[in-house]
Amino acid sequence: MIPVNIAERLARLSPSPTMAIDAKVKSLLREGKDVINLTAGEPDFDTPEPIRNAAAAAMERGETRYTPAGGTAELKRAVVARVKADTGLTYAPEEILVSVGAKHSLFNAVMALVSPGDGVLVPVPYWVTYPEQVRLADGVVEPVPIAPERQGVLAVEDLAARLGPGTRGLILNSPSNPSGAVISPDGLAAIAEFVVDHDLWVLSDEIYGRLVYEDTVQCSIASWPGLRERTILINGVSKAYAMTGWRIGYAAGPRPVITAMANLQSQSTSNPTSIAQAAAVEALTGNQASVEAMRRRFDERRRYALGRLNRIAGLAAPSPQGAFYLWVDMHQWIGREIRGRAVANSDDLAFLLLEEAGVGVVPGSGFGVDDHFRISYATSNDLLADAMNRLEQLLGSQ
Repeated sequence: MIPVNIAERLARLSPSPTMAIDAKVKSLLREGKDVINLTAGEPDFDTPEPIRNAAAAAMERGETRYTPAGGTAELKRAVVARVKADTGLTYAPEEILVSVGAKHSLFNAVMALVSPGDGVLVPVPYWVTYPEQVRLADGVVEPVPIAPERQGVLAVEDLAARLGPGTRGLILNSPSNPSGAVISPDGLAAIAEFVVDHDLWVLSDEIYGRLVYEDTVQCSIASWPGLRERTILINGVSKAYAMTGWRIGYAAGPRPVITAMANLQSQSTSNPTSIAQAAAVEALTGNQASVEAMRRRFDERRRYALGRLNRIAGLAAPSPQGAFYLWVDMHQWIGREIRGRAVANSDDLAFLLLEEAGVGVVPGSGFGVDDHFRISYATSNDLLADAMNRLEQLLGSQ
């Protein structure tokens, strides 16, 4: 084989730790093993029928050709309306870009905003892709550990402790993946003031914004004075509408940044799938009852899974305010053995839980915290109960 030199920018990327555990889970399932997969960051519900019907109708109308690279005019209008309803913010269609999923929207934004050497504040724990995208843009990841007593809720004090002379931006994710933490309006107001004072831009990932619980108030930082013009708001249809495979995300922000992102997209993926765009119009503008129904189901599962998990020996999780994850502290197991197997970190425990109990979880190493793991409760009540029974049988109760 002729040697091939891989570009240096890709050599800097780390393989996702979540992929290793996911590959192991799928391998065991192919072998017919009895495995409960709690790794998936996606709803287990089917896409609501009206959305599926809208896609079928689009195909029947022959809407199977290229669309404008940044999305159809109809979908951009639908995004404008949905953002207005959810956040109170008003955008023009020219300030909207539709992409191939929210991850693609994030990538476009990072590439448009981060120049070589720019520092980007990334709160820890973070979604696994944030630091890798910053590195791909030749930026400098500036991790921001959140004080443990705040249980994953970012505060301005955390940011101030990590601000450097080269800091240019902040990636914000509320509700958070993996912790489910939601920053309060007062907390966002303080962060907004900090951002303006230090002339930063903000990349605000709000993909879980429709999935909040109890009396939690969900706000967008772009709503604060001086923030709309320096914030790129990222969202999509994957989580709230159970449309992960449809791959539709969107960005809203200042026109010069959106234009730059659109230029990049036009030379990379071009338009998102035409049929998926038609389905997304129905999702965003149609009856929203299905969103609330799914949110209520997630809330029931959240309460159950949290109550069960916090009775398992050596494990503890705070009550998540949003998303559909439990962020589980397993530090009490580090340095110990389970069934003769040593546990040195979250990867060890994740593989042990999979191989000894048949329960797949995501190790915290990929999220920047190696004494935690993530559980998704976006699965059925029966599977959650079975998974908790298995974990309790393996680890014991407290």
